[in-house]
Amino acid sequence: MSTNPNQYFLLADHIKLSLLERQRAISLNLEPTSQDGHISRSLESLREGLENITNERIRLEEAGETSQSLTLQETEHTLRTQYDDLASQFLGHPTASTSSTLSHPNDPSLSNDFARATERPRVGSSSSFLKKSLRNSAVAPSPKSVRFSDSPSIQEASDPARAALFPYRDDPSGPPDQSHLDNQQIHAYHSQVLAEQDAALDRLGESIGRQRELSIQIGDELDEHVQMLDEVDRHVDRHQSRLDKARKNLGTVARKAKDNMQMTIILILIIILVLLIIILK
Repeated sequence: MSTNPNQYFLLADHIKLSLLERQRAISLNLEPTSQDGHISRSLESLREGLENITNERIRLEEAGETSQSLTLQETEHTLRTQYDDLASQFLGHPTASTSSTLSHPNDPSLSNDFARATERPRVGSSSSFLKKSLRNSAVAPSPKSVRFSDSPSIQEASDPARAALFPYRDDPSGPPDQSHLDNQQIHAYHSQVLAEQDAALDRLGESIGRQRELSIQIGDELDEHVQMLDEVDRHVDRHQSRLDKARKNLGTVARKAKDNMQMTIILILIIILVLLIIILK
């Protein structure tokens, strides 16, 4: 963990603000335990930071760096005092210096935040204002009158739309009048209705069968497309392997050509050297 004191002073200010907000929640009769876990973890981090500063101070003293160790010792003392006060406040055992520690930030730029956090809401004035507002806004409820009529009006009785709605029927057209039919005719009528329903069900079954066949065909086509894609993948892999082999062969040829070029240059130089020797003799 870092031993930068500024980080730990900033962490201490953060804990102070959290504790002030906790006190504010308690003063408003709210549940203050929502931030207890966060405050506890922050205090633990501050304690670990103090241990790191102590270890760093001991290391500086052993290294003979007196000035830096003294500066770090003052920082350690200040942070430890603040840690003790903050831990006491969090555990519910405040000391005489706790209030001063909570109300004074280490960073002056946080003064406005501390000032807002230390303000106490005026509960009494707010309650009186609320009661006054309620008294001023209280008005007598206006009576509601509902008129009932045993007989519908002439306009409602003559309304064709209303007459079509009442009484309600599932089948708007209604069943046919069968009062003039005998038993055989009624039986024939119901047989005809059942036959029509059977025919409709047969047509529905045929439609469902066609849709089933169509879905089977679509599934077969999808399987064929999957097979085609698999075959394309195999072809691509095969061609890729061929390309890799060709690239490897080209590399081999290029290396051999380079070696042959070097041998050719050596032979040409030897021939030139021999010619020069012959000419110079």
